[in-house]
Amino acid sequence: MTALLAPGTTTATRATTEHTNKPPAAAAPVPAATPAAAATRRPVTGSVHSWDLSTGVDGPGTRFVTFLAGCPLTCLYCHNPDTWRMRSGRRSTADDVLAEAAKYTEFIAAAGGGATVSGGEPLLQPVFTGELLHRLKHQLGLHTALDTSGFLGVRATHALLRDVDLVLLDIKSWDRETYRRVTGRPLRPTLDFADRLAALGKDVWVRFVLVPGLTDDPANVDGVARFAAGLGNVSRVDVLPFHKLGTAKWDALGKDFTLRDTPAPTPGQLSAARETFAARGLRAV
Repeated sequence: MTALLAPGTTTATRATTEHTNKPPAAAAPVPAATPAAAATRRPVTGSVHSWDLSTGVDGPGTRFVTFLAGCPLTCLYCHNPDTWRMRSGRRSTADDVLAEAAKYTEFIAAAGGGATVSGGEPLLQPVFTGELLHRLKHQLGLHTALDTSGFLGVRATHALLRDVDLVLLDIKSWDRETYRRVTGRPLRPTLDFADRLAALGKDVWVRFVLVPGLTDDPANVDGVARFAAGLGNVSRVDVLPFHKLGTAKWDALGKDFTLRDTPAPTPGQLSAARETFAARGLRAV
């Protein structure tokens, strides 16, 4: 995720009439169907933490990024712990988000970008996420990306994934004990989701955060690389350096930032990790 800024179908009805001499009442207008509208039969709302414009880190080109509130993971290095609770967000409609994104569509198109739904964890709100992706893609004509840990991948319906052009998949560790230590959750759901994306032929960028003394063990890095290479649909791997830019947020929330004394990886450590992925035939940046 990137630095955050402050933020932003309808029901189809069928009219029936009794047989009378009067002409039947006109049916209510039926809007263009969306997956969420069909599922909920009411306007779709969600908890939005914020939105932002970013370049190069949330998918290709300049992106309109919507950060949803709420996450089932509690990553030790999270730089936005203020997104963990859904109540930390602002209740917004899909119309709110689309109206904001529409301001930048010409600029985004010129920059070869698109729209990304991130978090938090967007699949904690799968109906709202599906509505956003569908309308960003079909109404605004934007390339779409879903930024997820994959832990809640079972909540991503086939309809939702049809509206995703790219999945940014965070694989935080290959070693199971390390993964649980980092996130507080098991690794298996993320791997299952990755396998499902591969079966669908969905384009994936893997994200891996290199944390000295935590995720940087060569066997751990190679485990992620070996798995990603075996999927056959990973077009890029982002090896991201651990940083402590979110320390103030941890302090403000009264949370113990246990990695406070952990150093950032050196350029040499980052290069070694990227070389491990490249040795498996992957494009690592």
